[in-house]
Amino acid sequence: MTSSARALLDELRTTTLDRLAALQGEHRAVVDASRDSNADDEHDPEGATIAFERAQVDALARDAAERLASVDAALARLDDGTYGICAVCGQPIAAARLEARPTATTCVGCAGAAAR
Repeated sequence: MTSSARALLDELRTTTLDRLAALQGEHRAVVDASRDSNADDEHDPEGATIAFERAQVDALARDAAERLASVDAALARLDDGTYGICAVCGQPIAAARLEARPTATTCVGCAGAAAR
């Protein structure tokens, strides 16, 4: 499980880094476009404002950064031997859960209890 988990987490980390870089580039493009324009985007009847687009890209970038942090934490757990162990009850996390959510820190039972 360790080598397949590492491969999955490494792939997830790479795609997340790529996504984050793309979003940061998109954010720069939106900011640059607004700097070069004197348009009153707050009153433009044509779709979303530049401020909205910037906020949307910011939110997506924050989500990607959080995902990256959770992948890095999962890799650290893999390195210290605690990957796949529920942080709440100490029991193993089912392989199917880790396949679906490789960064999971809790078993299904504890995750369900926390949601209630």
